[in-house]
Amino acid sequence: MEHPKKIVFVTGTRADFGKLKSLMQIIQGDSKFELHVFVTGMHMLAKYGYTCEEVEKANFPNIHKFINQNVSDSMDHVLAKSILGLSDYVREIDPDMIIVHGDRVEALAGATVGALNNVLTGHIEGGEVSGTVDELIRHAVTKLSHTHFVANSEAQKRLIQLGERSEVTHIIGSPDIDVMNSNSLPSLTEVKKRYEINYDNYGVVIFHPVTTELEDLKNHIQVLIDALLQSNKNYVVIYPNNDNGSEIIFNAFDRIIDHKNFRVFPSMRFEHFLQLLKSADFMIGNSSAGVREAPHFGVPTINLGTRQNNRVSLPSILNSNFDLSELSQAIQNVDKKKSAQTTIFGDGNSAEKFYEILSDQALWKMPKQKFFVDLN
Repeated sequence: MEHPKKIVFVTGTRADFGKLKSLMQIIQGDSKFELHVFVTGMHMLAKYGYTCEEVEKANFPNIHKFINQNVSDSMDHVLAKSILGLSDYVREIDPDMIIVHGDRVEALAGATVGALNNVLTGHIEGGEVSGTVDELIRHAVTKLSHTHFVANSEAQKRLIQLGERSEVTHIIGSPDIDVMNSNSLPSLTEVKKRYEINYDNYGVVIFHPVTTELEDLKNHIQVLIDALLQSNKNYVVIYPNNDNGSEIIFNAFDRIIDHKNFRVFPSMRFEHFLQLLKSADFMIGNSSAGVREAPHFGVPTINLGTRQNNRVSLPSILNSNFDLSELSQAIQNVDKKKSAQTTIFGDGNSAEKFYEILSDQALWKMPKQKFFVDLN
């Protein structure tokens, strides 16, 4: 009898765990596979809610926790530590496959360890575009990975343009749509009770630092908070990621932390966040949730600055610069951007498609030696 395939999922943030969760669940308990979860990054930081506990509560087997940073580490230091920790872990358990997601340094570490140790590596949601260092990381992960599970045909075309073989690129949709379309979301009443949110109407705010624009960050976050305060609306604010510059945003949050119109959280359970977003009047900031999850629910978005440049253009998205007058007007007009739900990121069956690909012996027999495919 063939031994089960050991598959290691690398998760470093609340966001990528939400994307990977349904993929982990579908192979959990299947005798053909042995699931392992390498938990690191923001999950391990108390400042961001110590969200490794959410991974543990999902009851996955073989969870390994690794602290890859302290809050003052730069991104290159975090990358180096992540590679060291994951490399030791991979050598210890000898996996058949490493699965990484997206564009964080933990994904780059996972793909690097996989490539240099000749371990089959799969990348979830490659081929996306944006306007920051995230895009550089994402495309680097693509080139280090052996097989790709992308959201749509546009992403697949970009991978082929990057020299990847079409037969190793698989369109499965965005895995978080599985959760968004499911019946597993808590009720809005449950969410509001858990997080003590008493607003009937509210906007959701997530604003991350743009590492290539740090000299402007203090002004950008000040303009955003000025506009939010002037609007006199209610807001649920989620902490930024831990990229360089996050402390500037935290310092700016001192203005709203005890304000009656604001509820500020380090993190939120993924399913709870989705229900909160689904029921919001709008979303504002520069998170990918504003250009992916919010449009799927038909919730309008005010997208700020360059972080999501070229990501996607949809009727529900209103783009704004960091001009107080322009941003204030956008907040007043955002209700006009409500639209029907979009399905460009999948139909909610990503996990089934992922499982089907993993069950095909052709995947496990593919060569790990990569070569560049020129466009015709």
